[in-house]
Amino acid sequence: MKKALLFLFLFISVKLVIAQNITLSEQAEISVLTIGPGESLNDSFGHSAFRIKDPVNNLDVTYGYGEYDFDAPNFYLKFAQGKLNYLISKIDFQRFYQIYAYYNRTIKEQALNLNQAEKQKLYDFLINNYKPENRRYLYDFFFDNCATKIKDVAKIAVNNSITFNKPEDYKDATFRTLIQNNLNRNSWGSLGIDVALGSVIDRKATSEDHMFLPENIYLFFESASLNNGEKPLVKSSRVLFQEKERVKSNSFFTSPLFVFGLIGFFILFITYKDRKKNSQSKWLDITLFIITGLVGVFILLLWFATDHKGTHQNYNLLWAFALNVLVIGQLFRKKVSAWFIKYIKLLAILLCLLTLHWIIGVQVFAIGLIPFLIALFIRYLYLISYYKKQVTVL
Repeated sequence: MKKALLFLFLFISVKLVIAQNITLSEQAEISVLTIGPGESLNDSFGHSAFRIKDPVNNLDVTYGYGEYDFDAPNFYLKFAQGKLNYLISKIDFQRFYQIYAYYNRTIKEQALNLNQAEKQKLYDFLINNYKPENRRYLYDFFFDNCATKIKDVAKIAVNNSITFNKPEDYKDATFRTLIQNNLNRNSWGSLGIDVALGSVIDRKATSEDHMFLPENIYLFFESASLNNGEKPLVKSSRVLFQEKERVKSNSFFTSPLFVFGLIGFFILFITYKDRKKNSQSKWLDITLFIITGLVGVFILLLWFATDHKGTHQNYNLLWAFALNVLVIGQLFRKKVSAWFIKYIKLLAILLCLLTLHWIIGVQVFAIGLIPFLIALFIRYLYLISYYKKQVTVL
């Protein structure tokens, strides 16, 4: 029995070693697969992968980057901190195709115009990269993701001889614009991105930076050339699966603009009633200070307590002022301190600065928040007027 098990172990080991050291035949083809967007926010930007097909060696597999490592210790904490290592994945092409066709996502293929040595070099790189000791890498949404890895590995295979030309419809854009082009601006996903990501993504992306998006990998590869223009990088392109028309269920009545419009109207209505009665609805102000303060704390944590580069220099702090959680006690008092009136004036000024930042292009903010921010500004002006009257009476 022991001999049989030993023989089986040696047989499997030899098979694995052989599989890891395949020499591609002349008929082998390496292509880039571009997957269209899906329905969830996580899938909104598509996916990229390599396909290695060699009928002589009975080989047809895909390699892709960006797989979650759910076995990593403290997975959720590391994910939040931007310190989570992602994985390179390997899957049989037919299974790969079935998954994305099932979820109704377009699959496009670009066969690369590589010579035999370049094909082998790229394949060997992927095999080595897939080894357990090499599979993990520190993911970055803009500079080290499933799409940028395709570009980087392709450049390694051809000794950096790729010239990336700008596609016909190329337009200069910021990182934020490139992201939002794939989203509905009046959606919760779009609002979350605009709140969580800072002004660093409002700088103009270089042409090569555009390739952090899978669709742009497709467009740039389509127009790229090898060896100073001697031949195109892509020798043929085809659509393997075309998504079927989807029924879009997005309703304006559940959108951020509508919801925050209702919230803004409610704040203005309460403010109008308070003004008529010369009173203050303390519960409203306490709620606003708690919400804006906690959102501000969250933004500060994303900026200073994580390794996410896109969350730096976030001027949403101009409306989500973290110090609000520390001064709530003033709202419970019958008579506020004189400094608190100046503090509320500061909050109103910060909202004016936010508007200025938006106008001059320092940072773009979520359009869904506009009604709420207008109502917040008017509420601050009322509180300034109301508290001034209190001080005058005293």
